[in-house]
Amino acid sequence: MKKFFIPLFIVLSLTACSTQKETGSDGWISLFNGRDLNDWIVKVHHHDVGVNFGNTFRVEDDMIKVRYDQYGDFNDQFSHLYYKQPYSHFHLKLEYRFVGELQKGAPDYTLRNSGVMFHSQDPRGMLKEQNWPISVEMQFLGGLSDGESRPTGNMCSPGTDIVYEGKLYDGHCLNSTSKTYDGDQWVSAELIVLGDSLITHIINGDTVLRYSKPTMGGGVVNGYDSAIWKPGTPLKSGFIALQSEGQPIDFRKVVLKDLAHK
Repeated sequence: MKKFFIPLFIVLSLTACSTQKETGSDGWISLFNGRDLNDWIVKVHHHDVGVNFGNTFRVEDDMIKVRYDQYGDFNDQFSHLYYKQPYSHFHLKLEYRFVGELQKGAPDYTLRNSGVMFHSQDPRGMLKEQNWPISVEMQFLGGLSDGESRPTGNMCSPGTDIVYEGKLYDGHCLNSTSKTYDGDQWVSAELIVLGDSLITHIINGDTVLRYSKPTMGGGVVNGYDSAIWKPGTPLKSGFIALQSEGQPIDFRKVVLKDLAHK
């Protein structure tokens, strides 16, 4: 067998090209590689962390698909797929589309409903019977094709509080000013998070919501470890997670720019 020698400068050049492809010359990195979920952590309500019950989250056709064909009744098995590391200041981009029908037994409010959680607690610290992570959610809603307004890119606050227009917001969800998107069309969502300062939601290029100062507090979350519950604590960083609430949905082009050192 013949041996071939490759000059060192070529090896270094190839390595640099490989790294640049992964991170992007403009600082963007792909959180989802299009092939597998090796960089992600699953947590399903009623199950231990790491158990992808029913193959809820799966990779097909360069997409992360959320499906329930291996479920029976939904049984409140709310699920989240967490990227492996936390972030504090970042710009997240992804595309999503709702498909199919609501799973049998899923609550009515989860019809064409999903989202991306951020500033979330570590999923490895969640108890088996914790239903949602303590986090802030950029909520995705699909139109119901009934002519009624149903904005997307909203804010929901499981176990958290936020400040909106200078005041502590006293509701669980806060609607954005987005348009309504019916059917199975792809929708582009962007989330700009500056620690525990300003948070901006963008849908299809339009800024639809701004708020600030997320802290631990409020209600909704159940079954958590009481040792971590410290209301009023500023949420300056945390994990990012894609949501499953009983409605099939596809995610693709999940990319992030780390703004922590900008």
